[in-house]
Amino acid sequence: MKAEELLRTLVRRTGLTEQHVQTLRSLEPIAGPLAPEVALAFYDYLGRDPEMHEILWGVPGRVERLYRSFAVWYRELFSGQFDDGYARRRIQIGLVHARVGVRPGHFIPAVGIVQELTLEHLRNALRGADILAAITAFEKIMAIEIALMQESYFSALWEGLKLTQNEQEALREGARVLLEQAH
Repeated sequence: MKAEELLRTLVRRTGLTEQHVQTLRSLEPIAGPLAPEVALAFYDYLGRDPEMHEILWGVPGRVERLYRSFAVWYRELFSGQFDDGYARRRIQIGLVHARVGVRPGHFIPAVGIVQELTLEHLRNALRGADILAAITAFEKIMAIEIALMQESYFSALWEGLKLTQNEQEALREGARVLLEQAH
């Protein structure tokens, strides 16, 4: 399934409406500035795992680049721009993760940190009915985020298994092939 079609399917499945998109957009001034703090917690959490620590800090300058990329990703959650380009960027992020050996078992628990910190911040910053609307909209976009990244992982693995039966090698090779096809 193409990224654009997958996004439309996920929007339908999660029930993300234009009202949710507007809510997310209205949260950008509140949540956007939180990006550096959330990035720090996210990579701190990932760095506690020895395998992820090697992936993140094994290449000089990688984690510093990732902090900047994370901030862009995080702010896009509140951009309200959930179009075909958004879907392709998310799939590409997942493929890059797969290519370097990051598996869903690494990133999905770490996304929990993103959710936890953001939801806590929203609960502290908002009042009344705004809290429920914000939480609902944020949870919907996070479900879409996780599904897009997980689908990219499965696509990479499927493509790679055509080349090798070693799962880790297949994941990396499949991601490489799909990333080359995307350009």
